[in-house]
Amino acid sequence: MEWEVVIGLETHTQLQTNTKIFSGASIKYGAEPNTQACEVSLALPGVLPVLNKEAVQCAIKFGLAIDAEIAPRSVFARKNYFYPDLPKGYQISQYELPVVGKGAVTIQVPAVGKNPAYEKVINITRAHLEEDAGKSVHGAVEGMSGIDLNRAGTPLLEIVTEPDMRSAAEAVAYAKKLHELVQWIGICDGNMQEGSFRCDVNVSVRPKGSDKLGTRREIKNLNSFKFMQQAIEYETRWQIGTLEDGGTIQQATVLFNPDTGETRAMRSKEEANDYRYFPDPDLLPLTITEADKAAVQATMPELAGAMKARFETQHGLSAYDANALTTSRELAAYFTATVDAGAEAKQAANWVMGSISAKLNAENQPISASPVSAANLAQLLKRIADNTISNNAAKQVFEVMWVGDSDVDAIIEKLGLKQVSDNGAIEAIIDEVLAANPAMVEEFKAGKEKAFNALVGQAMKASKGKANPAQVNEVLKRKLTG
Repeated sequence: MEWEVVIGLETHTQLQTNTKIFSGASIKYGAEPNTQACEVSLALPGVLPVLNKEAVQCAIKFGLAIDAEIAPRSVFARKNYFYPDLPKGYQISQYELPVVGKGAVTIQVPAVGKNPAYEKVINITRAHLEEDAGKSVHGAVEGMSGIDLNRAGTPLLEIVTEPDMRSAAEAVAYAKKLHELVQWIGICDGNMQEGSFRCDVNVSVRPKGSDKLGTRREIKNLNSFKFMQQAIEYETRWQIGTLEDGGTIQQATVLFNPDTGETRAMRSKEEANDYRYFPDPDLLPLTITEADKAAVQATMPELAGAMKARFETQHGLSAYDANALTTSRELAAYFTATVDAGAEAKQAANWVMGSISAKLNAENQPISASPVSAANLAQLLKRIADNTISNNAAKQVFEVMWVGDSDVDAIIEKLGLKQVSDNGAIEAIIDEVLAANPAMVEEFKAGKEKAFNALVGQAMKASKGKANPAQVNEVLKRKLTG
């Protein structure tokens, strides 16, 4: 039997606010355990939650970015369950009336084997505001577990898709696109290692061609795209193998072990009625007006899709280049600043995607850490364009710039890399080369093109690499054919 996998994602996105969602306590990462566990997060007697306006604005931003319905009225609810890191015995979330309704994200799925790359729309069911729980800490004291409640009350936007994905590749492409988007619009720092962006993946399988959904298992808290891919692929194989062996799939919450590459059941999957949702009596319904949306819209950056299209039309870049340059807002800004400083767009794109990105990737650093500023890169590229230096010489200059020297002209002078562009000097060099290599000249005249390239090489060698290559080619061809 041929099987089809069906995948939906729930992504917990930590919002980039200064304080918690229902109190003024800090959410700074890395503080000593329980130093940011405030009275509201602990639900001490007599305290009341107060909604953080910044968190609401972040939710509106996301809704605008995916062209979603933004509810004029949404309600906070209590999600009741017992767990040691939830001292209140409930989590404040949204259930029946979320702040963000239906929207969509378009993803680019890369080519895999013989399957070509393609584009697909992933539908967003909802995105709702909620508070994070604390976390259990194991092993800090030998033989014991502790509870750190610093994260309790941290603002989250939980983003839920329709079960639209049909492969691990599609799920990873969606997660990466969402990861880029929430950083682009400035609502999340995207730090997966610190738990700012965590995905729960619902996986089920069904006979190919069937409209009926299979029983799903939810893989919790994946904070790596690589692990997500591995977890989905293992879970898919496990479910298909179980069904083909005559077994049944039990709905469950499972964990992925990256050491073994396997998933394992943690507990039976809860249904909504298990949580006994009811409206939180301490919080008024959230009202969002058209004026509220307009105020947030005024702060929205140009989105990646629109910028990509503009780079293609305004700068004449290919779709591939424009897409690569808009993978992050910071990278796009660096490219734009380089062009604004006088560099030619295609050349700037090549260097940003090439030498700059290669160096940063090797050092595992973001574009903001580049020791070569956009203005200095533009100055280097202008020296290539005006024939002051060759491309090879520019690479030598770039290496010096990367370790801290920013004066392009001074580096060129110091290293003696200034290109020879004087026609008379180049003609003299070529005359010497032709006189010293009569055999190569005869080979060229006999129709051997390789001889021409060899003569170019001799001329560049004679000039110690400083002659303008285009001029060398032009003068040499004129002298050989004239």
